[in-house]
Amino acid sequence: MCPVGQSETMPDDICVDTVIEDERWGKAGLEALAGSAVNAALVWHCLREAEVVVMGCDDARIAALNADFRGKARATNVLSWPSVDHPAHEPGARPNLPDQAELGDIAIAWETCRAEAEAQGKPFDHHVSHLLVHAVLHLLGYDHENDPDAETMEAAERSILQTLKIPDPYQEEMR
Repeated sequence: MCPVGQSETMPDDICVDTVIEDERWGKAGLEALAGSAVNAALVWHCLREAEVVVMGCDDARIAALNADFRGKARATNVLSWPSVDHPAHEPGARPNLPDQAELGDIAIAWETCRAEAEAQGKPFDHHVSHLLVHAVLHLLGYDHENDPDAETMEAAERSILQTLKIPDPYQEEMR
């Protein structure tokens, strides 16, 4: 959260550029979901100026991206590409935030997100918002490579999602 005395109101200059490659994302309101999730994550970190690109695609496209960039030829729910290399930080510590406005790019896959939301008994928009917040945290330098870092990242996700009135995504299935 912002230090005492800092504003937690809407940011001055946050740009979320949404690219729709799969028309189902347009119908699902990805532009609005991305705007609210990215803004919430950045405002929570007191960032007032930032640029993020979010691409809504299908499983085939994200599988190709996953193969190209991570060597894993399979679909995944979300991928992120930070614009900067983040310095190492102590396990469990919040990372130092980037000092540039361009934070990076995010890709999110329709079929995988839909299937996960259904399997977990969560509203689709809540699951998508969670994944977008998760991806933004990666752009900011968070990771979940060890237990302390995973705990820090999950705590940030929970707190940010609470500002969006979205329940804890790490609770058991909601059905």
